[in-house]
Amino acid sequence: MKTKQVSRAEMQKRVAHFKDLRASKQAFLDSLIPGHEREIFNVIGRGVTEDATLNPAITDARDFNVAMVHAAPGKGAALHAHPTVEVFFAMSGRWSVYWGDKGEQEIFLEQWDTISVPPGVMRGFRNAGTEDA
Repeated sequence: MKTKQVSRAEMQKRVAHFKDLRASKQAFLDSLIPGHEREIFNVIGRGVTEDATLNPAITDARDFNVAMVHAAPGKGAALHAHPTVEVFFAMSGRWSVYWGDKGEQEIFLEQWDTISVPPGVMRGFRNAGTEDA
């Protein structure tokens, strides 16, 4: 297999330094509903954000995106669905990931845990810890 050569400048476009990311508190409409406040950091790809000014650090997404969420205790996303898989990775704290048409199912994630929610499933999440995460 012939490999592709990539310059340092090209590779630098594929790096997202957290210190350089800009968050949005209005990336999704439900962020304005009490109890669902959170910050979204678009890392790779545009995703499904409703904030047109929230540009990703890495634009070459190839049909997927990666974002980071920061939320106070008890805050998070309302029930919603996507036509794509949504992977949630707990970088810190304890998170509740709930799903079902009424959110009747729930799993808790601890730091470094990951869940992959299938397309079309109503899902939401919230910071279930006692500190910002």
